[in-house]
Amino acid sequence: MVVMIKVIVAGFKGRMGKTTVQMVNENQDFELAAVYDPRATESNLNEINEYQALDVPVYSELQQIKSAGLDVWVDFTSPASVFANVKFALEQRISPVIGTTGLTDEQVGELQRLAKEKKVGGLIAPNFGISAVLLMQFAQQAAKYLPDVEIIEMHHNNKLDAPSGTALNTAKMIAKVRKEKVQGNPDEKETLPGARGADYQGMKIHSVRLPGYVAHEQVLFGGLGEALTIRQDSFDRISFMSGVAVAISKIKNYDELFVGLEHIL
Repeated sequence: MVVMIKVIVAGFKGRMGKTTVQMVNENQDFELAAVYDPRATESNLNEINEYQALDVPVYSELQQIKSAGLDVWVDFTSPASVFANVKFALEQRISPVIGTTGLTDEQVGELQRLAKEKKVGGLIAPNFGISAVLLMQFAQQAAKYLPDVEIIEMHHNNKLDAPSGTALNTAKMIAKVRKEKVQGNPDEKETLPGARGADYQGMKIHSVRLPGYVAHEQVLFGGLGEALTIRQDSFDRISFMSGVAVAISKIKNYDELFVGLEHIL
């Protein structure tokens, strides 16, 4: 007898949350056991027209959640609430799979310590797209030889945080193989503040927010007489679901909190 993985989706009213609910419901190895969103007014998913065939409890407060039997907490909520959500999940020994960005390094460290204490596996993924994971790995490799780099990330105009978690993680991965350096003219002056973008250890990160976009990133490298551009595009949120499904399937096999999907692929 196959034991299904019981999943709670946090942020089910958002676009990524809705896509995740659909994926979990259609996966024969998963059971959609509950959903959570502070904006919810329903008590059951079947009160919503598109989910009339589903008998799934809806929660709008963390304290309401009946955690017994839940295996994996998938979180696509907001930067303001993700830390409390993940801490709650770990304390209840529910393995978190986190797609929400905005956690600080200090918060990640605290959550990783809690995961080790509770011996609970978890994942914080700046991006669940396989192409995005490959972009970050390729960029890290290229930075060993082309240390002058700038990052441009492009997302839909409703995204709350900037830069994106993927862009920031790309910069962190590059920083591991690249010495911090000042790029461009050391005497340059911004005639319009912010024109050169955000700075991470000498690398510039630029954020674009426009309707019609989903999630896109370019990493630009420059050298003497040459240039390299690595680009990744996610045209539909369904592109993230293969990574989410892999994380749900594997995360209970671990007893620590990872940052980056590549750690469990």
